[in-house]
Amino acid sequence: MSTINYLPKYDISTSTTGCCPVFNPDEWDNKTFTFYDKLFAKVSVRSFFHMPVNMGHVMKKIQNEIAEKNADEDAYVMLSHEVSAWKSDHYLAVKKNLPSYEMTKISGTFMTKVFEGKFNEMPKWRRQLLDMVKSEGKTPVKTYFFYTTCPNCAKVYGKNYVVGFEKVVTSDQPAKSYARLPVYY
Repeated sequence: MSTINYLPKYDISTSTTGCCPVFNPDEWDNKTFTFYDKLFAKVSVRSFFHMPVNMGHVMKKIQNEIAEKNADEDAYVMLSHEVSAWKSDHYLAVKKNLPSYEMTKISGTFMTKVFEGKFNEMPKWRRQLLDMVKSEGKTPVKTYFFYTTCPNCAKVYGKNYVVGFEKVVTSDQPAKSYARLPVYY
């Protein structure tokens, strides 16, 4: 597992859809990323038994504000955390504050694993991610997923890549300082 302290950049010129660029899984698979107060804009999406209800509307609105405020991060990532069967939180990396949104800074060490397939495989993917983390002798703290392309682009490209991000406790962080939140995959 290699450790890198930057996120791979998305190359928009690879997009054949005019939307999402082609995803390169090699840049994300089995990596360890470290964030130091990385700035994110947070949005919440309503769900019905884990299926997002208003995702398109919420994402269009925040993407418009990111573009208007020139807040695009060079290396795009949106970390998604399912709070319950009825709600999920999404954290979009930005380079400056967006007045209309809750802003948060995320720090920590994250181990990643790239998955490919249908979203109904999420529970299996989460177990595989946690198994990988534990096999490396690390303590899992919180799971996020990065959906690399929208559903329409995934159909066009023929691949639906999802990156699992697991926040882990490292030797310089005491495990007892982290609360384990339930995840309902």
